[in-house]
Amino acid sequence: MVFKLVGAASKTWRRLKGTNQLPKVISGVKFADGIEVIPTAEVRAA
Repeated sequence: MVFKLVGAASKTWRRLKGTNQLPKVISGVKFADGIEVIPTAEVRAA
């Protein structure tokens, strides 16, 4: 019965997009709207 349930559920599974980004996510890289956010050092004159 479990095999039948898994077989039926697998028909609606989708492949994840961006699996090449997983190592970056695990390492703590920030993303905004799917784009990697590169931190910039803002230096302002007083």
